[in-house]
Amino acid sequence: MINHLWLKTFCTLVEVTHFTQTAEKLFMTQSGVSQHIKKLEKQLDRQLLIREGKTFSLTAAGQQLYQKGIELLRASDELETLVRQDEATIGTVKIASPGSVGLKLYPHLLDIQQAHPALVIDYNFAPNKNIEQELVNRNIDLGLITQLSQLGSLTSLKVADEPLVLVTPSEVKSIQWSNLVALGFISHPDAAHHGQLLLGENFSEFEHIEQLPHKGFSNQISLILTPVSKGLGFTVLPLYAARAFAAQNLIRIHRLEKSVCESLYLCFNRRTPLSNRSKFIKSTLLSFLT
Repeated sequence: MINHLWLKTFCTLVEVTHFTQTAEKLFMTQSGVSQHIKKLEKQLDRQLLIREGKTFSLTAAGQQLYQKGIELLRASDELETLVRQDEATIGTVKIASPGSVGLKLYPHLLDIQQAHPALVIDYNFAPNKNIEQELVNRNIDLGLITQLSQLGSLTSLKVADEPLVLVTPSEVKSIQWSNLVALGFISHPDAAHHGQLLLGENFSEFEHIEQLPHKGFSNQISLILTPVSKGLGFTVLPLYAARAFAAQNLIRIHRLEKSVCESLYLCFNRRTPLSNRSKFIKSTLLSFLT
């Protein structure tokens, strides 16, 4: 591997074209500059300079080394700047959350990005287990999950409670068990879990979600309420997701007698120090959700 210090001395000499001035620029002695060049030639087993009195010219090997070396030094400087850079509003922050809270949170984070154009928000919608694994693998900086993580490598902070609500077509004004059976259920990836929590708490007839006629399924959070809005069934969702649906006039959000909430946790890898930009977004999330 080429010695970085010797390479820098060589490239500086080529640009300055004078040993003494190169020594002054690099705060070295003239003999120190000469020693670096000799060591570099010995390491590469190639003559780099043709000395002509107080001047010199480059050999073919020297010309090639300079052209590639200057690119290497520039890339090294850029890398050092990138690593050292830790401004609160510069760089990329990678976040993941379930779809429900993401529908509320992502537009807010885009407003933050608009206010700080050098800040980049990468947002991924994913289930809890995927988010935990991405945090463990250090593929994301922050994650929001709806179940307290049991993984020792993650720190979890409770930041909010998401109320679960029953959503029907707009014409349904009162809720009885018979209404729900007649409507049928629009399913989604968390439907069994959400249904068990809310319906099990409010209806003595409820035992499991399979009791209800299956009327459809969507794994896209923004589309789950589309079949509901068309009168094809009902579903159970976090309030954030229900309120984010565009056609509010076509659905009705019901809060049942016994309210049920799903806790929301902000997680990060305890073994990876958060950058200042991640701390900034963490603070933003806490202020927005709590």
